Amino acid sequence: MTDALPDAEPEGPLPLAGYTVAVTAARRKEELGALLDRRGARVVHAPAIRIVPLADDSELVAATRAVLAAPVDLVVATTGVGFRGWLEAAEAWDLPLVEHLRAARVLARGPKARGAIRGGGLVDAWSPESESSAEVLEHLLSGAEGPLAGRRIAVQLHGDPLPDFVEGLRATGADVLTVPVYRWVLPEDVVPVQRLVAAVIGGGIDAVTFTSAPAAASLLQVAGDLGRRDEFVAALRGRVRAIAVGSVTAGPLQAAGIPTWQPERARLGALAREVVTRLPERDPVLDVAGHTLQVRGYAAVVDGRLVEPAPGSLAVLRALTERPGAVVSRPDLTAVLPGGGDVHAVEMAVTRLRAAIGAPLVQTVVKRGYRLAV
Repeated sequence: MTDALPDAEPEGPLPLAGYTVAVTAARRKEELGALLDRRGARVVHAPAIRIVPLADDSELVAATRAVLAAPVDLVVATTGVGFRGWLEAAEAWDLPLVEHLRAARVLARGPKARGAIRGGGLVDAWSPESESSAEVLEHLLSGAEGPLAGRRIAVQLHGDPLPDFVEGLRATGADVLTVPVYRWVLPEDVVPVQRLVAAVIGGGIDAVTFTSAPAAASLLQVAGDLGRRDEFVAALRGRVRAIAVGSVTAGPLQAAGIPTWQPERARLGALAREVVTRLPERDPVLDVAGHTLQVRGYAAVVDGRLVEPAPGSLAVLRALTERPGAVVSRPDLTAVLPGGGDVHAVEMAVTRLRAAIGAPLVQTVVKRGYRLAV
């Protein structure tokens, strides 16, 4: 019996080499950034939110006192960490929240919320199979918990204000008390987020990752504050991939008409693997004059080699790969040069491109322009 051979080193560049990926997470941003960096990505950090500490949150204290002001009939726990944090904060403030909620029916949106309910010494009455707020609302509106008019319902929120959920309950005549746990607001320094918006619009970002719905909403808000929301949304509908950790996180993006991608499991490792899948599939591998060519974000892969041409040369190459084999005129190529230019600038960009890639991929078509030798 022989020892197993060690795993061979992968040939060619890492799967995300040549791509720039933005991380909008505030929590665990280093962990996600490391996962992407390990796969070859150039990582840009722009935390889009910050969390208001529970101990300093006067709004949560006021909401808790409102809940304690009278008996509560129903409680909706939307997240495990949020519900647990609410109970712990109330205990720290010497507010008898757990005792007050014992007489209420407590509904859990998912298994984590259910665990937090039980861990707090309460009994969970019901939870949906889908783990969605929409199914909880449907359950309540169906009359499964009895008529809602005049009843007091406490809804624990976790960053997302859930306007459709809350208004749906209030429309029945219920007295709905919202409890904002772990409120997420804009970061104190919004400059990195503003730069990210500009980079997405300018084509300097290939994918933006999201680990929470408030971060997605916050980024859209910043784009709107800059007067560039339409441009930002258009970029995310184009080449830039919006990749969310789950369907709830993707909600604000999808509401804006932005296509999103999500892994099957809502985990950071799965999110990184989703980026590895979605970016390379965006950019086809072409067979050009017996060579393989893939144009990525800021680089190209030629016969398994990562090549990083000058920005102007890369812009010309990208324009040619978008129309493989077709002749692209010099005036058309002039239009794609960063910062503009003229016909001479295009010729210089092509010359530098040929030198960088070291293979006869770009052909000159006399008096017409250039084409890939497909």
